[in-house]
Amino acid sequence: MRNFRNLSVWSKRHSLTLKIYSLTKTFPKDEIIGLASQMRRCAYSIPSNIAEGCGRNSTPDFKRFLVIAAGSSSELEYQLFLSKDLGYISEVLFKELESETIEIRKMLCSLAKKTGR
Repeated sequence: MRNFRNLSVWSKRHSLTLKIYSLTKTFPKDEIIGLASQMRRCAYSIPSNIAEGCGRNSTPDFKRFLVIAAGSSSELEYQLFLSKDLGYISEVLFKELESETIEIRKMLCSLAKKTGR
């Protein structure tokens, strides 16, 4: 069984999740059950899937959860883009968070490719 806390991609993802929670606190009140809630669920689902995959007893399961986490990273990337276009976040903050999200997705894809070789 793998320890998810030992994976740098999990640590980075957890850190980004905390940033998303902080960021969405500034969203308009009418977005609390909309975009803010969806971004939070998406953000925490990524490290959650990594952790769940680590808890599985098979390499194919671990790999499958990494792929699911990578897909959720793409979803979050869009939600950040939408937040920028709606004026909820600045261009500068968008680029910073987008860059982190893309880096994490690349790490997930790379780890998934290496897993099971």
